[in-house]
Amino acid sequence: MGKLTVRALRAVLAVVFTGTVLVQVMMVWVLVSGDDQEGGSLPLTPLRLIVILGMLAAQVALVCVWRLVAMVRKGTVFSHAAFRYVDGVIGAIVAVALLWFAVTVINAPGQRDDPGVSVIMGGIALAVLGVALIVLVLRMLLAQAVARDVEATRMRAELDEVI
Repeated sequence: MGKLTVRALRAVLAVVFTGTVLVQVMMVWVLVSGDDQEGGSLPLTPLRLIVILGMLAAQVALVCVWRLVAMVRKGTVFSHAAFRYVDGVIGAIVAVALLWFAVTVINAPGQRDDPGVSVIMGGIALAVLGVALIVLVLRMLLAQAVARDVEATRMRAELDEVI
């Protein structure tokens, strides 16, 4: 991975992380202060809590990706230490999908006239779970690569002994 790519990715990760923290702080302030300016029909407090938790899950994924990029840059990504970060990304994606299901359930009573919206929202949650499954498959590929790397290191050590 080139230096420019790493810097660009880290810049994007930093901006998104900072943005989510700022939005979280503002949303928590609105919840704590009771300064709700919206008089909508949706239950805004549960939705705000879900958004705050969703951003927390996104922040976990961002930190894990940051660490994986650092490991790629150092050439240590094909190690058992990488699994912890990949598992963090998978967990964050699953958490976001479950939170989206919660939003769908909260929104469903207001969609009785048009239940298609709830079906589409449920489909989006399934698609997000599909992304988690894709990352799980990539984790399995990483596990195979780590196993091959360990085997190659062992064979190289045996070959060095023979020589």
